[in-house]
Amino acid sequence: MAPVRISRLWTLDFRLWLKPLGPLKPLKPKAQSLKPALVATVLALVAASIPAGAQTRYAKGQDVVPAFEGWERNADGSFNMVFGYMNRNYEEEIDLPVGPDNMIEPGSADQGQPTHFYVRRQQFVFKVRVPKDWGKKDLIWTIRANGKTEKAYATLLPFWELGQLVYQENRGSAADITDTPEPNEAPTIKMANGVSQLTARVGETLSLVADVADDGHPLPRRRAANAPPAVRRDSDGAVITGTGTVGPGGSGPRRENPLTQAVVRLEPGAALGVTWVVYRGSTDGVKFEPQRVAVANGKATASVSFGKPGSYVLRGYADDGIYVTPVDVTIAVR
Repeated sequence: MAPVRISRLWTLDFRLWLKPLGPLKPLKPKAQSLKPALVATVLALVAASIPAGAQTRYAKGQDVVPAFEGWERNADGSFNMVFGYMNRNYEEEIDLPVGPDNMIEPGSADQGQPTHFYVRRQQFVFKVRVPKDWGKKDLIWTIRANGKTEKAYATLLPFWELGQLVYQENRGSAADITDTPEPNEAPTIKMANGVSQLTARVGETLSLVADVADDGHPLPRRRAANAPPAVRRDSDGAVITGTGTVGPGGSGPRRENPLTQAVVRLEPGAALGVTWVVYRGSTDGVKFEPQRVAVANGKATASVSFGKPGSYVLRGYADDGIYVTPVDVTIAVR
């Protein structure tokens, strides 16, 4: 495996949990020399130093922290900078139009980032492609929310390169985790009939039909013939259900972590699915039926209705449990 990379991502998430928090600059290259056992020990000591229940939960009024997840290589030599975020609120979803309060630089302030921020930690939300001669520059995502400014600095340092194992560990895939991961390609998704723009009236129900294809990987974990029914667990050992988690081990209070908080995730038992989110525009009055749908015969069918007029960008994420691929639909609601 690549324990240093996985530790790096979980360390980032651990930093996002704590408050206060400065800009999320990448760790220094020398951090690569830390042995995984040492990293685990340090994290355990820090966690142990925080009394149970010491973290204050805020329903609203907190800021949003952009997060650089890492970078990917493209076949043409260019790179993808991958971002997510942490909305520190437990209830308040925040809307920040592209501009001084939500911008990426250098270049255009609008580079495809979301303007609607769901609560808590959302990983691998979007990608920004940079040219192969990007070099040592930083790509900076700035968010100003509830009176506080936060920045994420994307860099091509080798330490930040994303691979399949990093995605698999962080997204809680049901596939076996081995030193050599099985071949897996990201799913593809497009709207049926090539529709990318729609109009609707308030209260009208629109059909969302996506064509989804995948290579059939990852394969489910191998199980003995007499094994008990399979359950899906998050990284803390909590059992994931259609409405959240219980656990660890299926009992006790729910534990919070990036996987349990993720809006984009497969329903238990699904190998390939689509999750719909409001990517730009308010979620107030928006209703998906259902929000997460399994792919059947190459199609994922859902519907959406709106309670208020406005312009909305909906994003559907095709998800094979490890990789996600988005498709966007712009809807003008009158």
